[in-house]
Amino acid sequence: MSGYAQFCPIAKATEVLGQRWMLLVLRELLCGSRQFNDIHRGVPKMSRALLVKRLRELEAEGMAARSEGSGGHLEYHLTAAGEALRPIVMSLGEWGKRWVGTGIAPQDLDASLVMWDVQRRIAQDALPDHKVVIKFRFVDAPRRDQQFWLMLEPEDVDLCLKDPGYEVDLIATSDVATFTKIWLGDLGFRQAVQDGDFRLTGPRELRRSFPHWLRLSPFATIPRERSS
Repeated sequence: MSGYAQFCPIAKATEVLGQRWMLLVLRELLCGSRQFNDIHRGVPKMSRALLVKRLRELEAEGMAARSEGSGGHLEYHLTAAGEALRPIVMSLGEWGKRWVGTGIAPQDLDASLVMWDVQRRIAQDALPDHKVVIKFRFVDAPRRDQQFWLMLEPEDVDLCLKDPGYEVDLIATSDVATFTKIWLGDLGFRQAVQDGDFRLTGPRELRRSFPHWLRLSPFATIPRERSS
């Protein structure tokens, strides 16, 4: 049997949503990723072949649809059925932050993934009216993930894995765990700076504005209830 052979709606929903990676693919679509490569960027350890399979399954279940976007690129969009999962997925994330584990395990750290989250959570209405380039340096990350460039403009935010060639306005230096803790709300930005675990180099005005540009994870305000 491929399913649970139960009429219960929970069983029926789990037959679809309980498949490996499925909820994370939905998370990416709910966060606004549309093109295949962008979706895959949010689930980098998932094989591309399996991602194709999961997207097709979402289409078959009526939760996603394909269309041709700008430039002729194929895009995926959630249907009403898929969008209806938003509060469920967010509640699952809140529950996970509150009750699962006591913090971040070393094997879960991923500089590329946290920067992808940061890129799509920038408060664009708080940005200055000119381009600001921030270079992020992760001192303990694998070489390929040690440097990222975040280019901020009121109308566009872009994350670069290679030097885009623009003058850098701010340099943010940290280890991956510290920045991930800040992102998830487990460590206050001021405390991390005070302890010397997160360093910002650049003009004072930009350093003071930086925390206002960075909208943290939507789960940052959820406290962790488990202490052991």
